[in-house]
Amino acid sequence: MNINKNAALLIIDMQQGLNDPRFGPRNNPEAESRLHQLLSTWRAQKRPIVHVRHISKSPKSVFWPGQSGVEFQSLFVPASEEHVVEKNVPDAFIATGLERWLRTRSIEQVVIAGAITNNSVESTARSSGNLGLDTIVLSDATYTFDLQDARGHSWPAEDVHALSLANLAMDYASILATADVTAMLE
Repeated sequence: MNINKNAALLIIDMQQGLNDPRFGPRNNPEAESRLHQLLSTWRAQKRPIVHVRHISKSPKSVFWPGQSGVEFQSLFVPASEEHVVEKNVPDAFIATGLERWLRTRSIEQVVIAGAITNNSVESTARSSGNLGLDTIVLSDATYTFDLQDARGHSWPAEDVHALSLANLAMDYASILATADVTAMLE
């Protein structure tokens, strides 16, 4: 596997609201530092970068407009030349123009990282794969939170994360570690 010279890095929902304690325990505590290192490399090589921001339609959400939770985390504030996509649903391709932005630049490969693995990351990666893009999801630069299912069973974040990545690996995306992708860039 190779990383195309014009592959786009899609950074999903790296917003301040994800630090809200109501989300509960999470996995991959080093995800932000790994993603920031990759972002720095991507920037140094002048590769395309897309920052995805969730703008909620629910006033109770940490991503409701006008709150600090909507703002990007300090490590992931977009540079002026980087593209920003605002979405209202988990999937970054729905009603955002993201596909058109990628296609007009002849971008056929995307590397996806960020949060939440089993929500916006998985939804976006599924659409990316279904659209025929060569899709890579970074296993150690994504993360999720503990989850309770409809029967009341609690699932640790690490299990939720692993199952989400397993779903994506079946038909939608290649799952790689950040170090593997970084090595392909050098």
